[in-house]
Amino acid sequence: MLSNGMNALALGLVSTLAVPANAYWRMSCPGTLVTARMDPIVDAGKVSGHAHIVFGSDAFSVNMDYADTQKATCTTCGIEKDNSNYWVPQLYFQDKSNGSFTSVSPVGGAGGTVYYQQRATYPGKTLKAFPAGLRMTAGNPELRTYNDTQAQQAVNHACINYAGGAPPQAPTFPTVNCPNGIRTQVYFPSCWDGVNLDSENHQSHMAYPSGVDTGVCPDSHPNPVISIFYEVLWDTGPFASLWDGDEQPFVLSMGDSTGLGYHGDFVMGWDVDLLQSAVDDCTSDSGAVSDCSHFTQVPTDQSNSCAVPSPVDEQVLGNLKTLPGCNPVTNTPTVITDCGATTTLSGTVTEPFTDLTSSKKWEYVGCGADDYYSRALTGQSENVNTMTVEDCVDFCISNGNSVAGMEYGNQCYCANSIPASAQPTPGSIGTCNMPCAGNGKETCGGSLVLSLYQKCGSTCTNAQYDSVDGDAPTVSESSAAASSASTPTTMASVVSMASSSATASTTSATSTTTTAGSVNQVASPVAPIATATASAASTSAGSSGEASNVTLPSGWVAAGCFSDSSTRAIANVGWWGVPITSSGCAKFCDSTGYSYAGTENSGQCFCGNALTGSTKLDDSKCDMACAGGDGEICGGGWALSVFKKSSSARRRSHLHRRGIHQFVADS
Repeated sequence: MLSNGMNALALGLVSTLAVPANAYWRMSCPGTLVTARMDPIVDAGKVSGHAHIVFGSDAFSVNMDYADTQKATCTTCGIEKDNSNYWVPQLYFQDKSNGSFTSVSPVGGAGGTVYYQQRATYPGKTLKAFPAGLRMTAGNPELRTYNDTQAQQAVNHACINYAGGAPPQAPTFPTVNCPNGIRTQVYFPSCWDGVNLDSENHQSHMAYPSGVDTGVCPDSHPNPVISIFYEVLWDTGPFASLWDGDEQPFVLSMGDSTGLGYHGDFVMGWDVDLLQSAVDDCTSDSGAVSDCSHFTQVPTDQSNSCAVPSPVDEQVLGNLKTLPGCNPVTNTPTVITDCGATTTLSGTVTEPFTDLTSSKKWEYVGCGADDYYSRALTGQSENVNTMTVEDCVDFCISNGNSVAGMEYGNQCYCANSIPASAQPTPGSIGTCNMPCAGNGKETCGGSLVLSLYQKCGSTCTNAQYDSVDGDAPTVSESSAAASSASTPTTMASVVSMASSSATASTTSATSTTTTAGSVNQVASPVAPIATATASAASTSAGSSGEASNVTLPSGWVAAGCFSDSSTRAIANVGWWGVPITSSGCAKFCDSTGYSYAGTENSGQCFCGNALTGSTKLDDSKCDMACAGGDGEICGGGWALSVFKKSSSARRRSHLHRRGIHQFVADS
């Protein structure tokens, strides 16, 4: 056979490229499927050693194979018939003062981005799609030193600073604050041996071309296939004030503080013919999926609603005393086999519904999308601070309706049919994750998503979901207080965990609409759910507009109930999609340097330095119970419960501004 040098010469004489060398498409994965200790490649059939954030199809399970991928019902990524799964280790912030960990969310609560590139070559061979059943990994979770191998060149980290001055990307984590995030990147090998779909180490059946991300395949792996490259932009900016000196504070889920152990996993789930057609014909260098006529794009709201539960009963997001599993932070890989972490797959899918099939002859349909400007259910509606699933269903029955939907914890909507726009994705648990205002053990929708129930017909069966451990599921009724392992983690599905010391927890947050606006939605280590701690001064007012029982940071006062609009009266940053409180919102805004805080619609928090284009409303207009509970009020429909820092306190504060990641608006 020819040597690689001869291969390169041959390529100079005989063109084997069917497409331009820079052809590619860039596929966004706006939703997160699940974050859990799951890895069907390295730890098939069992609990994985460390936590991963997963994107792609809902066929994902610890026992999945290619046949399973072809049965997928949804994907968090942007192209139909790509039922693949992509995953990387979860990133955490480590508080050096007490050793605790806080999960870091992707910017905007989104998922990752996957690049498909037509790069690798070999004399006499044309570029091929991945074969059905291919699986592979890239990177090595045990690495803590850099040896400049091809495999290590394929992993790097970029410090994002839109103002300029960021250091160059490197194989290790940046040692300076990156105000707009750290982008982790991993490139997969694109030369196949032509025989094996996997290998014992999950890598030796694949090889890198001569230039790692481009070039000629080695003779041992003479079959060039489409190249894939993942990137995840982590929202590290909010942790800037929490560094301990100059030592960077971020660690990967397997206890790696260097970044050298970053890695990625891939299970092929494409329709092979479709992928091959795209490889042959989609030769644009724009990167736009829309430039490939073979692709049908998945609507963003569908990607956002795709999720699977974790079969591992443990907390992996929020505030943690230790990393999930047995993963101490060390500069050398340390194997601990028994630290008390669970090694058991539950085999149980905890469903976000209340079983009414016997008591009321109503069935749970699923979690469906809503639209503030064009409601999915257009019959009677009510907002009450004692909302339960049973109460909403009874309300709709009393009004002669056969469909009921709960949203934002305290809203009830009725109709006689479910429109196509709100139909739940079959088999997907969706992002309904807010506890009912009147019963915290029940689920009443979420941020612009409805928990949908309907009157039974000839049969009476709740929506069914597949177990992610590959076995038949045991269905159990949901609890809003269930562990994070039972809660889907997607772009709009947020797990918020309070630490034992009642400090605020970290959550991921996201936009639920792409409508133009001026609010930058953020994720922060100070979630607007926790009540301010002892350093705060308590403000308790009798009126709903001033949000009774709210505990405010020192120097803050309740201003009353004010109008809002689509241009936003408080317009710097926003937070929604989590069960917030007014106390937590004010604390969040104060901690990020803003002087105004406003809560609205039960589950939205806004921060800024001014109240613009707003008028004072009667306090009765702010009448919605906070989705986070604590007996607080969080505004109303287009009505803000407003809190502000006094002028004297404002002069003493140091204003901390955050980088703008994405402009979004919500209703």
